[in-house]
Amino acid sequence: MSIGKKLAGGSAGALIVLGLMAATLAPVNDKFFEIMKAIEVYTNVYKEVNTYYVDEIEPNKLMRTGIEAMVESLDPYTNYISETDVETARLRQSGQYQGIGAEIEYIDSLPTILTLYRDQPADAAGLKTGDRLLQVDGRQTAQYNREQLEEIMRGFPGTVMELTVDRPGEGVKQLELIRGDVDIPNVPYYGMLERNVGYVALTTFTQQAGKNVRDAVADLRAQNPGMTGVVLDLRGNGGGLLNEAVDIVNIFVPKGETIVTTRGKVRDWNRSYETKGNPLDTELPVAVLINGRSASASEIVSGALQDLDRGVLIGQRSYGKGLVQNIMETGYGSRVKITTAKYYIPSQRCIQAIEYRDGKPYDIPNAQRAEFRTRAGRTVLDGGGVAPDIEVDVLGKNNVAQGLLEDYIVFDFVNDWVRDHPTIDSVADFRFTDWDRFETFLNRADFNFTSQAEELLEQAADRAVAEGYDISAELASIQEKLDREQATAIAGLRDEIIRIIEKEIAGRYYYQRGQVQMGLRNDQEVQEAIAVLNDGARYAELLSR
Repeated sequence: MSIGKKLAGGSAGALIVLGLMAATLAPVNDKFFEIMKAIEVYTNVYKEVNTYYVDEIEPNKLMRTGIEAMVESLDPYTNYISETDVETARLRQSGQYQGIGAEIEYIDSLPTILTLYRDQPADAAGLKTGDRLLQVDGRQTAQYNREQLEEIMRGFPGTVMELTVDRPGEGVKQLELIRGDVDIPNVPYYGMLERNVGYVALTTFTQQAGKNVRDAVADLRAQNPGMTGVVLDLRGNGGGLLNEAVDIVNIFVPKGETIVTTRGKVRDWNRSYETKGNPLDTELPVAVLINGRSASASEIVSGALQDLDRGVLIGQRSYGKGLVQNIMETGYGSRVKITTAKYYIPSQRCIQAIEYRDGKPYDIPNAQRAEFRTRAGRTVLDGGGVAPDIEVDVLGKNNVAQGLLEDYIVFDFVNDWVRDHPTIDSVADFRFTDWDRFETFLNRADFNFTSQAEELLEQAADRAVAEGYDISAELASIQEKLDREQATAIAGLRDEIIRIIEKEIAGRYYYQRGQVQMGLRNDQEVQEAIAVLNDGARYAELLSR
């Protein structure tokens, strides 16, 4: 009986163990089953469409459409790059995989030269800021996103790229660009501001960025023994190399501080990055300038300094890109760039924006964001970039005036203006005095930024029509009043808009350095930084509350 009972008990125990194993493995097996089922369904649909669709199809194009739709549903940084859109994998591995020396932004669905860098391949080829790229080596650019376009534009130094561009006011032009080594200064300007405050502009986190910023701060400190603080300008800096971000934080914080960790699904790929060198100065007051285009490595630097209570952040909320990408080979020369991890800064918050709308980060309410603490106990939030300690409104947060920037109206106006002005005075002497021309351009461009009030007005009009009411005359009267109010709002911000125009113009003639110098002349964020860095009590309060 005892043996029988033991055997019975053993069987029951085995059943319990097997049951627990089944319960543990079931979710994994269920997931693999779902994956295999989805692949089979996808393959079957592909086969049936290819066999029976009424018109001839291109199998590769059909498959690419399906793959791109899959990765586009994830985030804007996960992309598929087919074999026809890249040269060969060895280009990147060789260290000779080059760019063109220009910043490109998609405007009206076409890649547009937003910024040119002096004496780089794009500048030498005769490209101008504002040029719309229509074709690259015969390929229509409208079919590519930013990441794919960058891939097909890179290549061996010395090779020729055929470009078809649409130049505003001049029409379509054919240009040849000779690829070459791109050397863009990551610190285009540093110097002293008023009241003994140093200033360093960092535009990108390329190699030696950490060393160049350290050297700039060291030089300013050596030349100005009574320097009361330093401003690090990261506005418009879209990021770059992670190790350079850590090195820049290391200028102001001690060796051995964990600055950022990366965590993803594959635990073996998780990494922590610490400061490895001796700091330059752990006491010098620091103000960091950020805005909505400060992203990735810029957010690591600004966020880490904030989390460690080592600097005051001034400006607007940063972009919100806290993701790590890796490129995987997928056979036959194709690749997929996949987001594999997220960045976490010292407070353990993630700077990645949680939501996207139209491919851009969307600010979610603070109430929906998790709270974290800085080293001194200050509350900071995750899920949507880094918030400044001192927020400085751009154009008074006026939606209509913001539309001048968001819709590239100022950008297009300057493109128009520079065609009639081959040269300008020096940055110190130049003043923009063509406000009437700007207002005329607004009318000619039919600038009609749609405010929230106008959106509600349109909804009311649609609803009234649906319910059979004729209130068109009343709505037209309201719209006229809104138009007048918008014009008044723009006129009320005339001085600030002129400063933005002057900065844009300076960049066209004097490149990065001129744009930075012009910006400093009437820069609200810089003036706020100077005030804070010269007020020890306020600076200390901001870092402790």
